[in-house]
Amino acid sequence: MSDSHDNGHEHVPSRQRRRFPGISSRAYEHPADRSALVALRKLSGFDTVFKALSGLLPERSLRLLFLSDSVRVSDRQFAHLNVMLRDACYILDLEKVPAMYVKQDPAPNAMCIGLDEPIIVVTTGLVELLDEEEMRAVVGHEVGHALSGHAVYRTILLFLTSLAVRVAWIPLGNVAIMAIVTALREWFRKSELSADRAGLLVGQDLQASMRGLMKIAGGNHLHEMNVDAFLEQAEEYEASGDLRDSVLKILNVLPRSHPFTTVRAAELKKWAASREYQRTMDGHYPRRDEDKDTSVRDSFRESASHYATHVRSSKDPLMKLVNDIAGGAGDLGDRMRRGFGGFGGFAGSQPRPPKDGDGSAEGPGGPQGPEGPGSDGDDGSGGPRSPRDGSPRDGA
Repeated sequence: MSDSHDNGHEHVPSRQRRRFPGISSRAYEHPADRSALVALRKLSGFDTVFKALSGLLPERSLRLLFLSDSVRVSDRQFAHLNVMLRDACYILDLEKVPAMYVKQDPAPNAMCIGLDEPIIVVTTGLVELLDEEEMRAVVGHEVGHALSGHAVYRTILLFLTSLAVRVAWIPLGNVAIMAIVTALREWFRKSELSADRAGLLVGQDLQASMRGLMKIAGGNHLHEMNVDAFLEQAEEYEASGDLRDSVLKILNVLPRSHPFTTVRAAELKKWAASREYQRTMDGHYPRRDEDKDTSVRDSFRESASHYATHVRSSKDPLMKLVNDIAGGAGDLGDRMRRGFGGFGGFAGSQPRPPKDGDGSAEGPGGPQGPEGPGSDGDDGSGGPRSPRDGSPRDGA
């Protein structure tokens, strides 16, 4: 573990990292991810219902599969991963250390599944690709998933995807479910950004986190890659192209469970430079025992504010168009409020009262009083108009 007296490992770098006693997952969760989780946790019977759903879905089968056909991490198998796992749980103050398995698969990947007893799975491709500090960030990423309870997204997605197939024959039934699935996938992608932050809190080495993401994108050719150039790709991806490219970006990301790797790297670097991260490192962070008092409304307001800020600051052509339209609608609203505050329409000017001798009080074309045509004093035809009871009115 991370304490300096554990097994005499005083000089191991992991023993010098800061620890976060009682930290709430809200400390590192992306605003959209946090608002969804806060709302779900407030649901009465949340744990009972979703743990039951989890038991009905393939999670139990996967748990047995990994136990029977993968290597369980322990002090006797993949001992270095076991040290990283226990260290990550100590830093984030996760009392129950999840079971961890190494699965033979050349594709670099890792995941955390399960609600009641989460398990972490990493592939041999990932273990062979990353060095110790890069791997530490990945293990911290998965422990962050476990602490947040992100498996709820996966559980609901599995359930709704299965349900969508069954109700496909019902008119609009599948459409409604897929709309919810799309929202869940958005939360899921944001949960990956949250877990990247947890990995940084565990590893406390931004460069190692950057290298790990870069290797996942480009393989074990670190001498051929550059972190700054990699981050420039994210900026170019966001700003380049026209509205057609913006639509293609949306279509490309919709079916994905993870954001694109360059985007993850850019988002993590931005968070590492934020006041929120610095305050957390200084020991000022939300505590787990305060989670029950968290306001759902405040969480959703923060999420909405984040998305609004993203639209305003985005260089994406579509986001800039949305921002321009929103700004134009705001200007139009201001003009309407000013205009209807008086009688002068959009110009907002007050009518000019008639003066003696200016020709506006009388004339062959009919009097035009200060109220103008169509007012109670004139029907716009040049003659007097009767009142509502139908009796004649005195002439002007």
